[in-house]
Amino acid sequence: MLWEHISPGSLLDLIFLSMLSMPETALANTPTDQCIDSRVSPWLSAIAYPLGSNLLLPSFFGNIEVHGRSNLPTSGPVILAPVHRSRWDALIVPHVTGPRATGRYLRFMVTADEVKGLQGWFIRRLGGFPINPRRPGIASFRYSMELLRQGEMMVIFPEGGIFRDAQVHPLKSGLARLAIQAEQGHPNLGVKIVPIYLCYSRALPVWGSKVQVSIGAPLSVDRYITGSPKQDARKLTTDLHHHLAQLGEQVQPDEEIWKSSHAEEVAQL
Repeated sequence: MLWEHISPGSLLDLIFLSMLSMPETALANTPTDQCIDSRVSPWLSAIAYPLGSNLLLPSFFGNIEVHGRSNLPTSGPVILAPVHRSRWDALIVPHVTGPRATGRYLRFMVTADEVKGLQGWFIRRLGGFPINPRRPGIASFRYSMELLRQGEMMVIFPEGGIFRDAQVHPLKSGLARLAIQAEQGHPNLGVKIVPIYLCYSRALPVWGSKVQVSIGAPLSVDRYITGSPKQDARKLTTDLHHHLAQLGEQVQPDEEIWKSSHAEEVAQL
């Protein structure tokens, strides 16, 4: 289904569109925890993170190479902004930025369809929180704001979907709008946005594939606050795209192998 391919970047844009049609009184009176059941279970996370890092990922991938890990903030509100190349990103990003690297667990936005049944039980207890893309409301947005206010680390894929090529696609503005509004609403909050570029040796990862991850220097959101939220978000989005593109120039797959695997994937569609 279409919703399965929508990432948090697009979800935030849907939320902002819905907010534009709501009266200010409705926005002000919406509780931050409305319909949000999400938390980080210490015992489950203590099992899931090592299981992925020590067993699942090493068993599937031939090598995971990480550059710039020292750029990851170990405290304060952070939005990790990776490019989106594969469903494996949901495991690779926590592996390179989670407890091993920063001592922190991640929070992430997912579609409501993904938090049903047993899978949903795990996702909600590993920091995931849902949004219904068919009826986008502001509860998830306000919950995201509260997470940043509490100094949490969130993951948002700003491209808005999975792209299996090597270029950085136009970014959705939802991430920047969230960051700007959080910083404006709580001066000196210190929100940081960390650009992350992921590159797989094959467009469609298979057993033994290699992964390169490049983590850029954080962007300080307070430097973008000028009093014009739309313009501030536009500037922040442009700069984030620029930083992701720069990281992409440093991390590129083997052209012949990548082109071959991309052709195979297209043939399978």
